[in-house]
Amino acid sequence: MSTPSNPPTPTPPAINYILSFLLVGLAWGLTTPFIRRAARDHQPPAHPILSSPGVASSWLRTKVYGGVLAVVDLLRNPRYAVPLVVNLTGSVWFFLLIGKAELSLTVPIVNTLAFLFTVVGEWWVEGKVISRETMLGMLLSVGGIALCVQSKNF
Repeated sequence: MSTPSNPPTPTPPAINYILSFLLVGLAWGLTTPFIRRAARDHQPPAHPILSSPGVASSWLRTKVYGGVLAVVDLLRNPRYAVPLVVNLTGSVWFFLLIGKAELSLTVPIVNTLAFLFTVVGEWWVEGKVISRETMLGMLLSVGGIALCVQSKNF
């Protein structure tokens, strides 16, 4: 008796993986400077509950309320929330990607791209100058990834 065999699942084209790596790197790296700037520039409103005698009597309760209200205020700020949602979406894409792609390539490629896009994002958002040493580090990172990819092909 012969057993039915499942046909092999077709592997997606390499361009799908490349685009996926780029999207996750963009989502992680390019949003980081926007999140940092929004958090740094955020001016939370005063909360009367923190200065009321009932809450202020307990140091722990004041700290807990203050922390919760700070997080809520930050998440209600679209300058912070939108890049955060994009960043977290990149994390979901990453976990979907590592289920399909080669793990030993996916992690270094995505993290390197996140680093590269963070540097570009800092230049764009904050006007930071990309130093010669940073540029050299970026080139070495790309070269290291190229070596990793090349070693998997042979």
